[in-house]
Amino acid sequence: MLDIPVNEDLYLRQLTMQDAPLVYKQLDASRKSLRKFLPWVDYNTNEEHSARFIQMMQRKAEEQEAIALGIWYQHHLCGVMDLHGWDHQVQKAEIGYWVGEAFQGKGIATAACRALITYAFKKLRLNKIEIRFVLQNERSGQIPIKLGFTREGILRHNAKLHGQYVDMVVMGVLRQDWKHY
Repeated sequence: MLDIPVNEDLYLRQLTMQDAPLVYKQLDASRKSLRKFLPWVDYNTNEEHSARFIQMMQRKAEEQEAIALGIWYQHHLCGVMDLHGWDHQVQKAEIGYWVGEAFQGKGIATAACRALITYAFKKLRLNKIEIRFVLQNERSGQIPIKLGFTREGILRHNAKLHGQYVDMVVMGVLRQDWKHY
């Protein structure tokens, strides 16, 4: 069970099946704001969907392909982040994250990303971390900028959001350039 302390109010903990109701509750409470940029929100309509996500991510963690973590702020689950697309040959992975609407604007996602990236570079010995986001998602795009990522490009029509193709921004940081140890 992975547990990453961030600060006195914030920590990351690997999701368990017992977290499914909390994940769904936070997602459902923030559905309107999250669905603007996350296409999977519309398909997560009950606790069972959150449980299936956690189950899938537990399998992937066992195979060292991905890991899903709850973001806990003052002992309340406020969001989820994951490390996925883990390429062992190239030693890189991608981070995804969402924070519930009531917890946004507090620097939680930035602090959580900083902690997970540091863990990935120090403990997992990854060489590169990427963050991808919908071009129009300016708030999410500020996080990698604050963390010193380099904008590597735009993947045109790389995802579908509510029936429309959308462009994705790719930002990356190398272990040698990480300044937050």
